Amino acid sequence: MSAAAAIKNPELEAFLARHESKGVLRFITCGSVDDGKSTMIGRLLYDTQSIFDDQLRELSGIGGKTSAADGVPDLAFLLDGLQSEREQGITIDVAYRYFTTERRKFIIADTPGHEQYTRNMATGASTSDLAVVLVDARKGILTQTRRHSYIVWLLGIRRIVLAVNKMDLVGHDQAVFERIAAEYRDFAAQLNLTDVDNLPISALAGDNIVFPSKHMPWYAGPPLIEILETAPSRTDRAAAPFRFPVQRVNRPNADFRGFSGTIASGSVRVGDDLVVLPSGRGNRIKGIVSYDGALSTASAGEAVTLVLEDETDIARGDLLARPNQAPRLADQFMAHIVWMNDDPMVVNRVYLLKIGTRTIQARLTEIEYRLDINTLERQPANGLDLNDIGVGRVMLDQSVPFDTYEEDPTTGAFIIIDKVSNTTVGAGMVDRAVMTTSYVYRHETVVNKAARTAIKGQKPCLVLFTGLHGAGKSAIANAVEQILNSGNHHTYLLDANNLRHGINSDLGFSDADRAENLRRAGEIGRLFVDAGIIALLSFIAPARQERRTIRNMFGADEFIVIFVDTPLEICVERDPNGLYAKARAGEIPNFTGVDAPYERPASPDLAIDGATLSIGDAAMKVVELLRQRGIVW
Repeated sequence: MSAAAAIKNPELEAFLARHESKGVLRFITCGSVDDGKSTMIGRLLYDTQSIFDDQLRELSGIGGKTSAADGVPDLAFLLDGLQSEREQGITIDVAYRYFTTERRKFIIADTPGHEQYTRNMATGASTSDLAVVLVDARKGILTQTRRHSYIVWLLGIRRIVLAVNKMDLVGHDQAVFERIAAEYRDFAAQLNLTDVDNLPISALAGDNIVFPSKHMPWYAGPPLIEILETAPSRTDRAAAPFRFPVQRVNRPNADFRGFSGTIASGSVRVGDDLVVLPSGRGNRIKGIVSYDGALSTASAGEAVTLVLEDETDIARGDLLARPNQAPRLADQFMAHIVWMNDDPMVVNRVYLLKIGTRTIQARLTEIEYRLDINTLERQPANGLDLNDIGVGRVMLDQSVPFDTYEEDPTTGAFIIIDKVSNTTVGAGMVDRAVMTTSYVYRHETVVNKAARTAIKGQKPCLVLFTGLHGAGKSAIANAVEQILNSGNHHTYLLDANNLRHGINSDLGFSDADRAENLRRAGEIGRLFVDAGIIALLSFIAPARQERRTIRNMFGADEFIVIFVDTPLEICVERDPNGLYAKARAGEIPNFTGVDAPYERPASPDLAIDGATLSIGDAAMKVVELLRQRGIVW
């Protein structure tokens, strides 16, 4: 039979039609490490006859191991596709598998259980309708079980299957199962998760996966596959308000200009009115173009190019929406944050934040609380460590359109990126907007910076003296101010120690407090520069990122870095208060040069040899640099 004849076969066409009409359920398996997630999915695929013969032959050849007495190959290897996963017997990355039954199609996300790979677990949960939370019957509910369940709840999944696995290793004991189910039920109730199915299984033997278990007659509920076939999927995204993040401006020639991207939610048709955010300009759809040609309508999930009637300035990162269903626009919001990096989150450090297709600078200005994942108690915190979950205030450098995550996950979720390494360090879900600076307008004064500068006979700037404690920063800055003052120049020295007796007296010496200490000093320095004054800032300022944050507050010719490069051993000898000795004795924690690093400036405007130069000679080098830059003359 030819291919054309086969396609015209009524029975085949009916089969394809039935297959296309089946609904799709996306679900995630999660839980602690070695709870048997990969084995359970492998058994699910095996018992639904969703594994090809060549795959079974390949599995049989991996280590020659079998997973059960019936000679079934080690099915976990079906999901653990990376060589490192097979060697270690753990899941590292998210593995997706697709299968179908007579009633439904499924997309499974097998996610890592290890704490180190929590970020991958969150990725798999973000698109799922249901979560299967596995628990080892021998170990019970663990911290990682609770953490994954909380992340699942954060990401909007409300249907949970608690699968108590390895029941064969506890003698199929009903009392063990009931104890674990009751403990999880109490935890889930605190999250208002009421739609929980409790299921005793043995993934290795296939008990209650596709077929009812003969070893646990006391369980009268359905096996896993029946729960999955009847579970409702999440709300249809096509019914939600229209959201179209612009991915690319498409201009192949002078006669065509469109805006390409994937419709995140909702639907549109030719002739619909739109609003462009954040600019707020109105427009109308002239045409919808897809890979298959022109369309009259398009809906969530479709990749299209929208052609608009009017020429409007639209760029990547902008969002198109309906005028009467536009999202909020703000530069601050409260959000749940999951921290995913070994380096802790530092309050007021500048990160990159990607929301939709827009990437902007952002600071986490405060942590309202950190969550104790075992008790769900809200604890005070100055930052977040690896795998911590907290609620904090996010401040952006510009207003962006967004929804809360509950309203629309596609426009209410974001990731946090380290500016230096460009790695993803956190993920967040928007809870609510807060009063923002977009509603607080700057008051323009008649006497401005130019006027204040003109009467002083100098160019204002901020000079940052950075180096280890005892390097000589404050002494050199003092000498520089004396020289400038004798020349009738207007200056002010902002010394870190002095500020800690006043405006920064509420701050400690954690990384977060140090970042805030320097940020406040920078803001004060900016006011002095606006007043036409040369501000001298003497700070250890150990982190490059925090120094960059201060630099970004000023114009290109208004910020100068002086690195006082003095070896640590000499700084220790000079230390008049014995702080290094106290730090080495453990009396002062987080002391730069002892148990906290100092990141040397990569390209300071001037490096001073603090070991050999006298204070006077060093000061003259700084003044000479200021003359060369036209700051003083």
